[in-house]
Amino acid sequence: MMEVLKQFNINPLWLFGQSHQKHLPLHQVDTMPKVITVDSEDNENIMMVNQRAAAGYPHNIQDVEWYKQLPAFDFPLPQYRNATYRGFQVEGDSMLPNLRPEDWVLAKAIPSLSEASDHKIYVVVMYDTVVVKKLNKLADPSKIRLVSLNEEYAPFEVKVSDIQELWQVTSKLTFSLDANSENSMLRQLQASMEELKTQLNSFKK
Repeated sequence: MMEVLKQFNINPLWLFGQSHQKHLPLHQVDTMPKVITVDSEDNENIMMVNQRAAAGYPHNIQDVEWYKQLPAFDFPLPQYRNATYRGFQVEGDSMLPNLRPEDWVLAKAIPSLSEASDHKIYVVVMYDTVVVKKLNKLADPSKIRLVSLNEEYAPFEVKVSDIQELWQVTSKLTFSLDANSENSMLRQLQASMEELKTQLNSFKK
C-alpha cells in the first residue's frame, strides 16, 4: 500500500471503496501565508519583515500577536492588488549582484510549489530559516534545489515538506544605487537570455 501511494499517488481508501478521491497529492504542501493583516478598509497590508524579525519568523508563523509588531503599509498601485504581498529584507551577499545586503524584496504569496516556476527568485520560509534564492525543481518531487546568484555559494537541496511559505519576488527596494547598477542589470538580462536559449535548444533535441 505504501509503495502504491508513493509511486502512483493512489489513495488507499479509494482502493477499498471508502473514498471518492482516487489520487492523493503526496508532495503538495500548502505554502500560503498563515496570517494576513488588513487596513481600516479591509485591504490587505504589506507587512515588512526585516533581518531581525526574519530570525523569529518561522517559529511565529501562526502567532497573530507577533505579526502586529511588524510594520505594515498599503501600496496603492494596481500591481499589488488581488494578491497577498510581503516585504523581506535581504541578509548577506549570496544574491549579489542582483540583491545587496539590506535591500528589500516585495514578494507575492504562492499557494503551492506546483505553481512555482523554475529559475525565478523566491523567499522560502522553512521551519528553521528564511532564505531568498533562485528555485530549481528536481526529478524527485519531494525535494527542490535552492541556488544563490553569487557563485561563491553552492546550491543546496531542501525537502518540500520543510517549506512553510513560498513567496515569489516581484520587485525590490534598494538604497544603494550606483553608476554601475545599469550595467549590472544589463548583464543579468543577457545571462537570462542565454539561459532561456539553452533551455529552448534542449527541447529541440
